[in-house]
Amino acid sequence: MGVSPSQDAELLKALREGREEAFETLVRLHSGRMLSVCRRILRSDEEAKDAVQEAFISAFRGLATFEGTSLLGTWLHRIAVNASLMRLRSRKRRPEESIEELLPAFKDDGHARIEPRDFSPSALQQVESRETREFVRSCIDRLPDMYRVVLLLRDIEELDTEGTATMLGISQAAVKTRLHRARQALKALLEPS
Repeated sequence: MGVSPSQDAELLKALREGREEAFETLVRLHSGRMLSVCRRILRSDEEAKDAVQEAFISAFRGLATFEGTSLLGTWLHRIAVNASLMRLRSRKRRPEESIEELLPAFKDDGHARIEPRDFSPSALQQVESRETREFVRSCIDRLPDMYRVVLLLRDIEELDTEGTATMLGISQAAVKTRLHRARQALKALLEPS
């Protein structure tokens, strides 16, 4: 159930006028999706709820400067992702785990040590059972944050490379490298032993 640009403009006007029902509508329309993305990034219900709350506070404070060049939902989504990323950064720094053993290895002649299996998007689209989705989610959760977050933003949230790089404060080349490595590691985790 999407909001039309005209409904979005009306809601923005009502928000700027400080009408309480507009704030309730905004929260009702967007909190579910925001909570979902925050949960995926933070892997904690409590932290996700806190991040959503922080995102709404930031949004309410920033309403006056919101230019309206995107829909409110898009703007809120970006704020929620940023709030989640800030929480990730502020966690006690723990050493990132290596994913080297999950990446393809090559012989001296340049051929792969283990022949890669076909892992096309169409195979992923066929994954419909709850157990399989939970298994995939658990494999994604096993990736170190620096890879997991890039994978989530690009493949799950469908942000482009430039938007992901901006959000994470890294170069587009770093996004592409991390995404490639994350996909390779995820592929290794998903393959049966």
